[in-house]
Amino acid sequence: MRGAPRTSAVAAVAAVAALALAACGSNGGEPESGGSGSGGADEVEVFTWWAAGSEKAGLDALVKVFDEQHPDVKFVNGAVAGGAGSQAKDLLQTRLQAQDPPDTFQAHAGAELQDYIDAAQIEPVSDLYDEFGLTDVFPPDLMDRLTADDGEIYSIPSNIHRANVVWSNRQVLTDAGIDPDATYSDLSAWMDDLAKLKKAGVTPLAVAQAWTQVQLLETVLLSDLGAEGYSGLWDGSTDWKGPEVTAALEDFQTLMGYTNTDRDGLDWPESQQLVIDGKAAFTVMGDWAEASYEEQKQELGTDYSAFAVPGTDGVFDFLADSFTLPVGAPHPGGAKAWLETVGSAEGQEAFNKAKGSIPARTDVEMSTFGEYQQSAAEAFKSDTIVSSLAHGAAVPVATLTAITDATSKFTSGASDLAAFQSELAAANAG
Repeated sequence: MRGAPRTSAVAAVAAVAALALAACGSNGGEPESGGSGSGGADEVEVFTWWAAGSEKAGLDALVKVFDEQHPDVKFVNGAVAGGAGSQAKDLLQTRLQAQDPPDTFQAHAGAELQDYIDAAQIEPVSDLYDEFGLTDVFPPDLMDRLTADDGEIYSIPSNIHRANVVWSNRQVLTDAGIDPDATYSDLSAWMDDLAKLKKAGVTPLAVAQAWTQVQLLETVLLSDLGAEGYSGLWDGSTDWKGPEVTAALEDFQTLMGYTNTDRDGLDWPESQQLVIDGKAAFTVMGDWAEASYEEQKQELGTDYSAFAVPGTDGVFDFLADSFTLPVGAPHPGGAKAWLETVGSAEGQEAFNKAKGSIPARTDVEMSTFGEYQQSAAEAFKSDTIVSSLAHGAAVPVATLTAITDATSKFTSGASDLAAFQSELAAANAG
């Protein structure tokens, strides 16, 4: 979180504003005073984008633990559906600006929180780390990314995810004459096999709507620039207009040429399903995708493979879902209870087993987790950690929005590579 550029929070669209204000008017009466005290402890509205699939399964598992730990606090589900939280974030910002905050909301740990901090919309929760005994059970790399420029911590993470993962259908590869156990030292080697798949009439690489394309872009930048060069994009030490970035964008353009033409009409579970169903060979997706394979009784190493994006082996592209304490939360006591469960070993074990991620805590026993999750936990201990672009760890919301807009224009043919690079540089110039 340190070193991230500061920017004001993005405004929400008018239609969403009307919806949020209508919801605000239905609450009735004035909200109870905010703060991290024990007031308003009878319920908690938890605002997330975990509305379907493994995400909802994880939330349900966490709520079960919450109900056991805090039986006197009513859980109110404020989930809003939408890929990577885009719709939820718009509605959330409208509510915050209307001074109608939920009691707690999901946000990606890292630079994404800076907009809320700058707008004085969330309170520090540093004291809760001491109260809940979290400081000693979260790894140092995570604590550093949770700590804002002012030295305070503003959220409690529920998990850790890895974004730079390739998922493949082993049978599709075998049928196309490609070794399903093949390893790729770089993107060029991987693209050779993608070309073979395309020639064989197979969709080589499945992607979905714009945010998944931004995630693919970040992994290409990470592969071609290396961990140090990639991180330099966010602290200013890597030149967005430089030839190395140009080469990476050319690789991204090539990869997009191997993707499904219906991508803009899909969300990530649908593009993931193309691989599971044998309609595509590969996809790049965070390791929340692991739960999709488990749900459908797919076996790692038999039905599918999972490996780091070529050129990024030994690098862990990090993101974490976390929960905040909004200024003026109607039920701060309920929010505190929820944050306690989120940070607890019991809550993290239940949640992450269902969602496919790994616990943020280092004291959760991993032997009962799946094979992939155990390998991810080991990788997080040993790999070089970098912050995800697409999932709010590397840049604030406004910067990500500008990058997403530029990417969407480029992949839809509305801009060329030179314009794309220029727009990316402008997005990160603040």
